[in-house]
Amino acid sequence: MLDIKWIRTNPQAFKAAMIKRGLASAEHATNIEILAKEGNPDNQDDKLKALLKHSDEVYIEKIQPIEALDIKRRDLISKTESLQAERNTINKEIARKKAAKEPCEDLFAGMKEMGAKTKEFEKALEAIDLELTELLMGIPNAPSDTVPVGADEKANIETRKWGTPREFSFKVLDHVDLGANLEILDFDRAAKIAGARFSVLSGAGAKLERALINFMLDTHTIRHGYREVQPPVLVNSEALRGTGQLPKFEEDLFKLQGFDYYLIPTAEVPVTNLYAKEILKEADLPIKLCAYTPCFRSEAGSYGRDTRGLIRQHQFDKVELVKFAHPDNSYDELEKLLNDAEHILQLLNLPYRVVTLSSGDMGFSSAKTYDIEVWLPSQNCYREISSCSNFEDYQARRAQIRYKGIDAKSKTSLVHTLNGSGLAIGRTWLAIIENYQDEGGRIFIPEILRPYMGGLSHIEKS
Repeated sequence: MLDIKWIRTNPQAFKAAMIKRGLASAEHATNIEILAKEGNPDNQDDKLKALLKHSDEVYIEKIQPIEALDIKRRDLISKTESLQAERNTINKEIARKKAAKEPCEDLFAGMKEMGAKTKEFEKALEAIDLELTELLMGIPNAPSDTVPVGADEKANIETRKWGTPREFSFKVLDHVDLGANLEILDFDRAAKIAGARFSVLSGAGAKLERALINFMLDTHTIRHGYREVQPPVLVNSEALRGTGQLPKFEEDLFKLQGFDYYLIPTAEVPVTNLYAKEILKEADLPIKLCAYTPCFRSEAGSYGRDTRGLIRQHQFDKVELVKFAHPDNSYDELEKLLNDAEHILQLLNLPYRVVTLSSGDMGFSSAKTYDIEVWLPSQNCYREISSCSNFEDYQARRAQIRYKGIDAKSKTSLVHTLNGSGLAIGRTWLAIIENYQDEGGRIFIPEILRPYMGGLSHIEKS
């Protein structure tokens, strides 16, 4: 979550960030130069004007209660500190009178009254802290200054492309038809045992999934220097709050009835929280971890979208990259993480592009996000296969992840957390199936994967 001190001391920057995120009205953006081309909101371009068209009701609902509670909180702290200072003065006077054998019963009565008042203030302060924390957890991260301003994906910026999409001399099939013809992908039997948005892989299809997992883990650990971890796929609510999935996105999670356990939507949650409430050594930064896990999402609000195939499933496999970085170089680490994820696609010789997400399209907790989109011949377009993000100290503040130098006088500070898919296994699987098909419906295995496939060079119907 955002730092309340930063919000208090930088009110215009905070409001500007919320306007970029689409949570505040343009009326409150007066004199915020970073949102105007010439320091005047009337001179902004069309996409920014569209972004700024939000009602005052949203602004009041999301921002004003935070400011009001912070003022009330600081007033209570001031009163509590004054009362404690007065109690300390009286305590010294009681000690003096006792030493002088003077009566001090009147002072004891006053101390009792002040003690009750102090407890009253502390209880009120505790309630305000809880309410303020809940409000702050509902506020998205402030976007980096390098993030393009926009309301949605239309404002995203293509950063680069790699590879050239293959030209086919025949009508291409999508992965659903290819998988069915080769008897390696089955949605009907999956629906029978689980329902829609599930799949069953079999034969060479299952082997390809396993090969991709091992290939990605080997590449990231051996060539990119990540340490592999195997975390639980069930986490508690505190872990989900730490990374920003709760409280805002509970409807997209699968919860176990009667338990404080959720199925993970991504390995980002358990891996980032490995260091929750810990103080790391500054010399150990950056810490680079990777993990393979199945992931589970209800896909709330996505009904009717990508209903065919593997693009949007309730259960899917993913290799995740997570970093804990020093604030001074976290954006350098983001570029390296992005390159590590890209390298997988390069080794597989799959065309892709990198897109910088706009302020209105990136994730709730992110300060900056790159999407990697792989080429899918059947759709004649690029589709997301990885998101690589820098959260700065947003998650670290929620999960209380800090670092400290070796100097005894050095202060503890919040780390910056980063993560990215390295990659989504199912989407990589379908990209291979579609890009490596031949006219007869066979699938050729990329050279780099063949050792993981027992030397198999292609998949064909047995």
